[in-house]
Amino acid sequence: MTKTTWATALQVGEGFRLEDVDAGSTPGFDSGKKQGAKELAARREVLGELQERLFAESRAGIAKDAVLLVLQAMDTAGKGGIVRHVVGGVDPQGIELVAFKAPTDEERAHDFLWRVESRLPQPGFIGVFDRSHYEDVLIGRVRKLASEEEIERRYGAIADFERRVAASGIRIVKVMLHISPDEQKARLMERLDRPDKHWKYNPGDVDERLRWGDYMAAYQTVFERTSSAEAPWHVIPANHKWYARLAVQELLIAALEDIDPQWPGADFDVEAEKKRLEAS
Repeated sequence: MTKTTWATALQVGEGFRLEDVDAGSTPGFDSGKKQGAKELAARREVLGELQERLFAESRAGIAKDAVLLVLQAMDTAGKGGIVRHVVGGVDPQGIELVAFKAPTDEERAHDFLWRVESRLPQPGFIGVFDRSHYEDVLIGRVRKLASEEEIERRYGAIADFERRVAASGIRIVKVMLHISPDEQKARLMERLDRPDKHWKYNPGDVDERLRWGDYMAAYQTVFERTSSAEAPWHVIPANHKWYARLAVQELLIAALEDIDPQWPGADFDVEAEKKRLEAS
């Protein structure tokens, strides 16, 4: 599938309704899991070279651009798998991974975006937010951790913030991994059935399931208020883990191809260095 097709298939557009997305579908890809695994492996090489070029520019001091992958999802949707199987396929030296947890006392003393801004990727890097500033308008809204007036303010603050971030040269790739309630139940049950998965299980996940409708409504508002030309949202059906990983990988490739990083030229005399090395 081409870059344009991926964007068309997954990008949130006018009139988008989350409730219309089939979490078990594979938009734009009908070749199945086996071929999907082959594509993931083959395209990982493409992603790896593009990322290495970007990182090489940073080492040479000429990088101007970066990529920020924002991952949001309900529990068990596969964010960790994206980090391991997609982001984990490139040079870790060029990755800046942040998993935002409940804010500390120091962070609470500032505006909610203060801690986010300080963790933006530097030029030449791919930043990954495994959960992000959107928690402040998702959990914040569903659990009523802030007033309606404050939540409303945050939508505007996020939109302004992301416009500024995009203008600085950071390509923002925002992804919501969308699974069905039944698929989540099956994945949670697997964690209970397998002793090696118990460490992943959180009893609070069941409490969040009881608020599923509230979370879907909160996500819908997020898409309507914060999907923009500079930072569009992509909703990826995630009942099939292989498809979600392939889709995110393609979105990252598209962002890097847009930057088009180049190998830095040598800042020394290559032929002279060859002679020195031969004589050493």
